[in-house]
Amino acid sequence: MTIDVNTPSNADRLWVVADRIRFLGSLPGSPIELLDIEVPAGSGTPPHTHEAAELFYVLEGDLTVRQFGSEIPPVVIHAGPGTSVTIPSRVPHNYVNESGKPVRMLVVLEASMVAFFRDIGSAEPTSACRTLRELALPWRDMASKHSPARPDTA
Repeated sequence: MTIDVNTPSNADRLWVVADRIRFLGSLPGSPIELLDIEVPAGSGTPPHTHEAAELFYVLEGDLTVRQFGSEIPPVVIHAGPGTSVTIPSRVPHNYVNESGKPVRMLVVLEASMVAFFRDIGSAEPTSACRTLRELALPWRDMASKHSPARPDTA
C-alpha cells in the first residue's frame, strides 16, 4: 500500500452543471470519499433526497442550504466559512449559492453518491441557461439509481 496524494492539478475533476467537483480521495477500506466543490454565484442543486448522508464544510463564501418537509415550512440555513452542515439520510434538501460570490466547500460522501456525480458530470460546465427546475427530474432519478438499498426497503 502506498500513500495517495492529490494536488490541485492532478485530482480528477468534473462539472455538474456549473459546480466544479474535484475528487480528492477516499479512506482505504471505507466507502467514504472527500470532494472539493466550487459553487459559482446562482448555482446549486434542485430539492432532492437520497439514502446517503452528507457532510459539508464551507471553506469560502456563503452557502444557503434548505431542508424541506411536508409537515414543516422550509428551514433555511446560511453556512459561511468554517461552518459544517450534516444532512442525514433521506432528508429532503438542496443547496444554492445566493451570495453573488463563489462558494467553495469540502464534502464527505459515500462512494454511491460519488458514482452519481461521475455519471452526471461533464468535462466542461453545462450551459447556465438550464434552471434547477429543469434538472430536478434527472437529478432525482440518478440519485435514486445510486442510492444503496436499505435493508428495510430491499
